[in-house]
Amino acid sequence: MPKPSALETLIELAQARADDAAKRLGALNAQNMDVEAKLVLLLQYYDEYRARFQSSMQRGLTASDWRNYHEFLDKLDAAIAQQREILTLTRQRIAAGQVYLQTAKRTLTSFDTLAQRQIHRELVHAARCEQKQTDEQVTNTAARLGPTHLPQSS
Repeated sequence: MPKPSALETLIELAQARADDAAKRLGALNAQNMDVEAKLVLLLQYYDEYRARFQSSMQRGLTASDWRNYHEFLDKLDAAIAQQREILTLTRQRIAAGQVYLQTAKRTLTSFDTLAQRQIHRELVHAARCEQKQTDEQVTNTAARLGPTHLPQSS
């Protein structure tokens, strides 16, 4: 089995890098969806609990019940703020992952282009060598047969 060229090795490495970047970006997108879903749930829970709090206030609350509701709403506010920060960080990671994937794809495309150019050069070289051999064979055959067997021009 022939040893792969340096360019083939670079293409394999670039392909592996692009595949890895795509997998990581997919994982980041999945993580983002989870974070968004948790934020939506927290917001819904906050709205429901706040509605319960206001309903209870209209019916009358003891001071300890009012404090408990208030403390819990504050904790939900903190959880919502934390989830929004996590969402912001996740979106920043996704943006960085997209840039990384684009760079990896661009690198792979560049190496593929170099490989195609190399193949084209090799094909042109092979065609020239074949043409040279054909020309030499025709010249040798013509020289052996002598000038009487050359095609006559009109």
